Formats: sequence, C-alpha cells, structure tokens
Amino acid sequence: MEYQALAKAILSHVGGKENISSLVHCATRLRFKLKDIQKADAEGLKTNPGVIMVVESGGQFQVVIGNHVNAVWQAVCQEAGLTDETPVAAEDKGNLLGRLIDIVSGIFTPFIGILAASGILKGLLALAIVCGWLTTDSGTYKIWFAASDALFFFLPLVLGYTAGKKFGGSPFVTMVIGGALTHPLMIAAFNASQAAGAASESFLGIPVTFLNYSGSVIPIILAAWVSCWLEKQGNRFLHAAVKNFFAPLICIAITVPLTFLIIGPVATWLSQMLAHGYQTVYTLAPWLAGASLGALWQVCVIFGLHWGLVPLMINNFAVFGQDTMLPILLPAVFGQVGATLGIFLRTRDARQKMLAGSSIAAGIFGITEPAVYGLTLPLRRPFIFGCVAGAIGGGIVGFSGSHAYSFGFANIFTLAQMIPPGGVDATLWGGIIGSVVALLLSGVLTFFAGLPKAPVAAEPNSTAMPVENTVLAPMSGTVLALDQVPDATFASGLLGQGVAIIPQDGRVVAPFAGEVASLFATKHAIGLLSDSGVEVLIHVGIDTVKLGSGPFTAHVQVGDRVNVGDLLLEFDRAAILAAGYDLATPIIISNSDSTGGVRTVATTSVQAGMPLLAIAG
Repeated sequence: MEYQALAKAILSHVGGKENISSLVHCATRLRFKLKDIQKADAEGLKTNPGVIMVVESGGQFQVVIGNHVNAVWQAVCQEAGLTDETPVAAEDKGNLLGRLIDIVSGIFTPFIGILAASGILKGLLALAIVCGWLTTDSGTYKIWFAASDALFFFLPLVLGYTAGKKFGGSPFVTMVIGGALTHPLMIAAFNASQAAGAASESFLGIPVTFLNYSGSVIPIILAAWVSCWLEKQGNRFLHAAVKNFFAPLICIAITVPLTFLIIGPVATWLSQMLAHGYQTVYTLAPWLAGASLGALWQVCVIFGLHWGLVPLMINNFAVFGQDTMLPILLPAVFGQVGATLGIFLRTRDARQKMLAGSSIAAGIFGITEPAVYGLTLPLRRPFIFGCVAGAIGGGIVGFSGSHAYSFGFANIFTLAQMIPPGGVDATLWGGIIGSVVALLLSGVLTFFAGLPKAPVAAEPNSTAMPVENTVLAPMSGTVLALDQVPDATFASGLLGQGVAIIPQDGRVVAPFAGEVASLFATKHAIGLLSDSGVEVLIHVGIDTVKLGSGPFTAHVQVGDRVNVGDLLLEFDRAAILAAGYDLATPIIISNSDSTGGVRTVATTSVQAGMPLLAIAG
C-alpha cells in the first residue's frame, strides 16, 4: 500500500487506466504504451515528488521512478487492474526507430534483472578462479556456473515467451518453439553434422542445416513473430470449438520446421553480419569508438535509445563469446557517478547532499537515472563533465582492447566480467584505468567548476561591512506572516524561515543580484542564489502546481544571471483565483538554518523592490 497514492497520481496523469495499451518496467522506469498520448500530462507528472522524470521516446511514455520501480509497477497494475492476460491494443505505426526501440524494450525488459544478475555471477566466478578461491573441477563451481549460465543457454525459451507476449500471441506457444531450438536432440544433431562436415538429417526430404541456437537472439524473435502471425490467422478462421488447440498445433507444426529450414539459418547469417559489421567499425579506430560511446551513452539513456544497443551486445556474446561495447560503457556510468560525488563533496544544500549520497550508491551498481535527472542534468555542467570524462575513459578502454565475457549492465561488477579466461592481462587493466580516470576527472571538474561558487566569508578583522543581508520584495502586495499561510509545510518553517505576500499584480522580480538556481517545470516556483550566498524560494500561490504551467510564464532559465528588479515570472491572478487557489506567495530563505536569523522588515504592505527580509550574517 506504500505506493498506492503515487500509483493513482500516475494513472490520472497518463489519461486513466482505459488509456493504457500495455505497461512494463525496466531497472528504473515505468514504460507505458498509451492509446492516445495526447491525454497524458507529462509536465504535471514531473512535479510529483515520487517521479524523477518523464520521457517520451520510442513510442513510449516513460516515467522514471528509481530503484523501487518494481513496487510502483505492482501498485499501478493493481490500481488499474492490469494483468499478464490484459489484451494489448494494436500497435500504432509510428516511426521506424520508435517501433524498433519499443519492440526491443518490450522483449528484454521483463527479464532484465535476472539477465544482469546472471552476468554478475559469471564475473564473480571468473574472479574466484583467478584468485584461486575455486577451481573449474569443484562441485561448488559447477553448481554456481549452472546457475549463472542457465539463462544464456536457454535464452531462446525466455525470449520466446517475452516475444510472444510482445507480438500479441500466446507466449507459451512461442516458448515451446524456443525450447525446440535448444532441445537435446537438436543439439546432438548439430554436433553430428559438425563431425560429419555436412547436413546429416532432412525434413520431408529437404536437407536441414543444424545450428547451435543456445544463447541466440534473432532466430527466436523472428520465429515468434511468424508464430504469432499464424496464430492470429488461425483464430480468425478456425471454429471456436477447436481453435484453442488447433491454432497452437498449426503454429508449432509449421514454425518449428520453418525455423530450422529457413528462419534460423537466415537469422544466424544476419546475426553474424551484424556482429562482424560492428567489429569492423570498432577495429578501424577503437579509441574513437570508445570515446564516442563513452560520451553519448548517457544521452541515449535520457531518451531511452540505449535499448537499441542491448541486442547488439547480446548478439556479440552469441557470435564471438565476448563483447567490446560493455566495457566502454563503464566509464560513461562512472563519469556520472564521479560528477555526483563532486556535488556531494561540494554542495552545502542539504537536499542536494542527501540526493547525491543515494545516487552515488545507485550509480555504482549501474543505475544513473537518479543522479542524471535529479542532479547532474539540472545543474548542466556536472552532466557535461560526466560525459567528457566518459569520453576520455571510453577512449582509454577502447584503445586497450578491453572485452567483457558475460552480459550485464555497466556497473562495478563489470570489472569482474572483464577478466579474460586465461587470467588478468593488459586489457583488463585498461578497462580499470579508463573507469577510474572517468570517475576522478568528472569528480574533480564538478567539485571545482560544477556548482555556483559559494561566497567567501569575511575575515574576522576585515573591514567588509555586512553583518546583515537584505532581501527586497519580489512583488507588490500585502505582507502575511509565514505561520498564517494556509499550508502546513510552509507555515511550520520546515522549508526555511521567511514571509509571504498576497500579490496585487501578476509580476515576480529579482529581490537581489544573483543567479537562477532552479525553476519548476510548471513555472509556479523559482529558486535564486544571491551573490552573498542567500538561497531564496519564491512559490506563487498554494497548491498551484496542480494548475500546470498554464497561468505562469517564465522570463528566465536556470543558470541565468539576474539583477535587482529583473522580471522573473508573470502569472494570471484571475485564472488562479477562478480555479479556487490561494494566492499567498511564500518567500522562503532555504538556507536559513546556516544564518544568524531571518526577520521581516516590511510592515503590512510592500512594493516590489522595497526591503522585505533581513538575514543576519
């Protein structure tokens, strides 16, 4: 029940449960397929404190939640009455890239957790062998290896199930097709044909080219699509009394031999072409490939485009038994972790420090969305420093020729997955050096240049005057004591000391010279940082976030320099009042805990630009 309120809010902002075609989740995001995306309110959802970010990409409405996304997904499914049997509406055509990303994410996200876990266990076993803790002949190793390798060996079964669901057919039928591809009889036939050097079996007189489909990706996906198409045709033409078992019979009786005869060999050829094509590009300039991927990976993550590269990585493992892309992505991840670490060490803002601490822990294990959406991207420079450091680290990794020997997502355990079967060598050290360089470089750059500089405190014997800072009124109106504001959070002083103004017009101006530190997506609130280090939050009205951005217009952006009296915001007083919202506008000193006190110097009314608050130094 912990996330039921959030689930209800999410459903209301995606147009209600009747607007949902399908819903899956990955490591941090809810991925909605909506019937009418125009009914969704992305900007309104972004203001929910339980939502990190909302992204529309690949034909999906993606709600970034964080590490607890599975619990939120369950709450949303329960609230909306969604089950595995919920029918999926017909796909809209969209653009080709969007449809491809949607298909790939829909097939791989349901088992992404166990896929990453299996890769990590493989890496830890490799580390145990190198350190001499286990031997390949020991029973302990064999049991753990079976646990780590099972998913990859029987990958066609798992992909058959998820692809069947994605293509709108029976997932159990397509899972059986995947099972046929990895059946012991078929593997034995493959081994026999390899020994004989030619096809040793036939189907209805047609020679069969047996291949090893264990760990393969493309053959079962194509086979699942064919099976789902056949199933839909069977359901159309077969009588209701027999279609429940005759439609699956037709699917497996036709698709399985068709896969061994045509689909499998063609798909395997495509897989090899794709893998060798990537390898050719990589070989031309490994350092350039590393620098490009290291720089752009987090940009792809923001738009959800990284899913287009996941099948390529898995295909490299299926064809070559190793992959060069995964090690390159590790510096890209550590670049953002380092930038977040720099923020953690530098910032004086308690909220930023708390968010940075939790985001560092998540980033080390490969989840960078909380850091990117919550800190580095809004602050801009840390995100850029993270991408630059990722490019430099990725270039080092590419130049050193580092490989990963099991699939997973880039995180601290990837270093174990990069241990070569023959033991530690220079390629592993190159991967480690590139990752450490990205972490340290982005951390140092962010620490010294990533945040607005705090004011330098005056020396005890300095003749510098101010022991008080004055904050001018950002609007004209009636002064209201903060504890009289009809909102418990503001009135209690939880967000800081200050005062409120009931505005007489619809303008908000700068109360001092400084910088725009934050601007809410709905434009109803703005945060400022003065040259002397005073942090101010101006929140127009009470609960006006629910109005969206309609009544509000921003004339500045985050990072803009402002002087006293510069126009910051405009708002429609009449529209806010007509909607039934209170216009009381709290002006909060966010860092009042680090001051000597805040007192109101204005009387019952004030004009914009007149002294409003005095902050003791």
